[in-house]
Order: sequence, then C-alpha cells, then structure tokens
Amino acid sequence: MSVEYSESMQTSPTPERTVVRDFFSGMSYLGRGLALWCSAPKLMMLGALPALIIGTMYGAGLIAVAVNAQLLADWLTPFAAAWPDLWRSLMRIAAVVAVLGLTLLFLVYTFVAVTLTVGDVFYERIWQHVENMMGDAPPALGLAWWRSVWASLWDAVRLLLVAALIGFALFAAGFIPLLGQTVVPVIGALAGGWILTVELTGFALQARGLSLRERRRMLAARRARTLGFGVATYVLFLVPLGAILTMPAAVAGATMLARDAHAQSVAEKTGGA
Repeated sequence: MSVEYSESMQTSPTPERTVVRDFFSGMSYLGRGLALWCSAPKLMMLGALPALIIGTMYGAGLIAVAVNAQLLADWLTPFAAAWPDLWRSLMRIAAVVAVLGLTLLFLVYTFVAVTLTVGDVFYERIWQHVENMMGDAPPALGLAWWRSVWASLWDAVRLLLVAALIGFALFAAGFIPLLGQTVVPVIGALAGGWILTVELTGFALQARGLSLRERRRMLAARRARTLGFGVATYVLFLVPLGAILTMPAAVAGATMLARDAHAQSVAEKTGGA
C-alpha cells in the first residue's frame, strides 16, 4: 500500500463522523438564524409578535395539562389500582411522562403551524430578507394571501396527521418503565425536529416549486443535517420563552438550510460540483 493511499485512508472521514458532522452542521443553521437578532432586530421583533401571542395561549394550555397530569395518569391506568405500591407508582410516573411527552410534541408542532399561519406576512418578510441577503432569490410565488394561507394550512394538516400517528405510538411506548422515560423522549425530539424542519422550510422550497412530498424527499437525503437543525429548534422551543425568540430565527435558519439543500440537489442531478 502506498504512503499516499495510507494517509488518505487515515484522513477520510468515516460514515459515523460524517453523520455527526452533518448533524452539527444542521444545528449551525439555527445559530445563523439567531444571529439575525443582531443584524435585523426590527424584522425579528415582528416575527416574534405572532409567536408571543400564540405562545401565551399555548403556555396556559401546557400549565393546565401539567397541573392535571397526575389525574390524567390515574384515569389512564385504572388497571394498576390494585397493584403493589411500588409498581403502581412506577406505572403512574410512566403515564405522567407519556402524557407530558405527547402534549409537548403536539404543542410544539401545532405551535409552529398555527404561528406560521397567523404570522404569514411577517415570516414571509423574514424569508425574503434571507433570500435577498444571500442572493439568487427565487421569484415571489405571486399567490393571493388567502391562497398562500390555504396552501400552508393544507400542508400543515397533512404533517399533523403524521405527527399524530408518531405521537400516539410514542405515547403508548411511554408507559414502558425506563424505556418510556429515556429512549422515547429522544425519539420524540427526533420526530418532532423532523416535522418542524419540513414545515419551516416551506417558504423557501415552495418558492422553488417543490411539493410537500418533494420537500420530504430532499430533506430525507440529508437526514442528519435536517435533524440537527430540527432537534436544536425543538429543544429551544421547550425552554420557557424560547419559542418566542427562536421562531423568527428558525424561519431564517430553515431558509438557509433549504437553499443549500436545494442547490446541492440540483448540482447532484446535473452532475455539477
């Protein structure tokens, strides 16, 4: 074996390293979106307004669920009433975690869908700002306001059905002691992050003529990067007030991610660099 070949094998990234690198690369898009709070604060404040309104309503709902989580757990586990104290307590703790996990997944996804719909005009301005800032912006869709909102709602409903199926599966798995409190929340963050990214890249990829199915396929080809961005966004949404500050940044970061993913996809199809 030649020295050059040996050295190239030592320096070539392994598939595992590539996945990890792409995951952190995806996270960096959110960081770049957050940087717009410094370079375009007025625009980002506009984007935070709808998030503040919807977030206040959702925060009240989450508090109500958290306060009544124990009652819900007791109602969901009547079969455990006659169990020994230790096993009954473990089952009901698992039920509380499952209820809160399902609620978080549902609230985070619907928060994004509802906020994007309510603040469509504001978030379109953020998307256009990023496109113009980075150059080679696609032409505006030219749809009437109500058509744009209807298209967004239709895509949101389709994604919500997927989120509901995943959520209820994770909810059922959440009753499994230990597994439900360790592995299931991680899977929930991955699933939630994926759905958020598909939703948030809608502005940039719809403007480039991609349907929801095509958007999913393109992002799936860059799964680690997509999940890096989505999981980081999902986690920040769980931080108190995090969703309000993160929402406009997530739209900006998703635009950057979508632009790069689309450019790479076009280059692959045409055989370009």
